[in-house]
Amino acid sequence: MAEALKYGDRIHLQNAYSNWGGGYLDTNGHSTANGGVYGVSTADSPNRGAGTGTWEIASADGKAAGTPVASGDLVTLRNLYSNGSYLDTNGHAAAEQKKAGAKYDVSTAKSADRGTGTAEWRIFAQTSDPQDTNVHIGDTIHLWNVYGGNGGFLETNGAGPTGGKYDVCTNAYYNRAASVADWRVSRA
Repeated sequence: MAEALKYGDRIHLQNAYSNWGGGYLDTNGHSTANGGVYGVSTADSPNRGAGTGTWEIASADGKAAGTPVASGDLVTLRNLYSNGSYLDTNGHAAAEQKKAGAKYDVSTAKSADRGTGTAEWRIFAQTSDPQDTNVHIGDTIHLWNVYGGNGGFLETNGAGPTGGKYDVCTNAYYNRAASVADWRVSRA
């Protein structure tokens, strides 16, 4: 039986593209977006730099630390690099990404409330064992941003920056192609 993911847990998120070769969600370089802190891409390792691929999950609805995360919950993800910053939609996706349904660029922000819903994500498990409605370590999830009522699904799309693997943005489609919006939860 898999262990339930709980608020306050520190996790890595591995992308399923190319048979789980899409890399780990990572901060890399400074963001050029207004209010942004770091760029977000994937990396080959969850430990490319100290804390760059480690995320702390918190409830955006006030659920207490230690409470299990349920599929469908509204969450924030704080990256643990340097002083910490939040996974955030900020600005539009690149023109080439938009040709495949992309919506917003993804970077980090100093706070979870830079803009209404920009750093809030609905977490959905594809399935789990046991099927108790909770998300468990090892589950494959989708993260859907709630900015503007529909900020799109977190995905890999295009080449990443130096030291990175793939760029990360949001998309209107939950599986645009080749499992690019599937992420596997592991303990950090």
